[in-house]
Amino acid sequence: MIHLKTREEIDRIKESAGILNRAHGEVAKRVEPGVKTEVLDKIAEEYIRDNGGMPSFKGYQGFPASLCISVNENVVHGFPSKYELKDGDIISIDCGVFYNGFHSDCAYTYPIGKVSDEVLSLLIATRASLYEGISFARQGNRIGDIGYTIQQYAEERGYTVVRELVGHGVGKNLHESPEVPNYGKRGRGPKLKAGMVLAIEPMINLGQRNIVQESDGWTIRTKDRLPSAHFEHTVAITETGDAEILTSHQFIEEVFKF
Repeated sequence: MIHLKTREEIDRIKESAGILNRAHGEVAKRVEPGVKTEVLDKIAEEYIRDNGGMPSFKGYQGFPASLCISVNENVVHGFPSKYELKDGDIISIDCGVFYNGFHSDCAYTYPIGKVSDEVLSLLIATRASLYEGISFARQGNRIGDIGYTIQQYAEERGYTVVRELVGHGVGKNLHESPEVPNYGKRGRGPKLKAGMVLAIEPMINLGQRNIVQESDGWTIRTKDRLPSAHFEHTVAITETGDAEILTSHQFIEEVFKF
């Protein structure tokens, strides 16, 4: 069942997102060569808890951390660790916040130091595909319109779309209906209605779209071990037309630009 949120509920998700946005900004200040990924996780958790929230991911189905940190060929759901970021890496940082009864969810992929032009282009295209998809997240369209747009944008530029992992509804639960694939056909899937809140999150690969799960039971990586990028926003479908983006990359991009 798809739960349509009231304006009050959407505003509460936006409050959750406010903590999340700033937590991402605090983490962004330390994303640099030489930092251990477990340090980034600690920064996020401390900021979230200090501001009255709870990390949505920590303890979710046994996940051990506040951030999903996925480096290079890891697509999503990677663990923070003692791994030190190095020049040429890329790192996806995915975070969720539970505050005042509601979740929010947001991700960003960073280039570390000097990355190849090929990899930088992947990041730029994946970020752009997110906003292309959001532009079709409007009342009267369908879920398939979002996925089709993301898929076309990525594939026209020579990239591939992960199909086994999808976006989702967000609200009182971290993952709600409907699923929001990053591929699809126009005019297919559930109709978008005012009050729907969705996490739209393209996962785009430099090589083939195939993925495998690592032995830790969580980390997903590309089968060919080529890099993958991931960007995400939580958005609300409004009565007036365009989607309202509840999360923000502003605090990231104030301190980390590419």
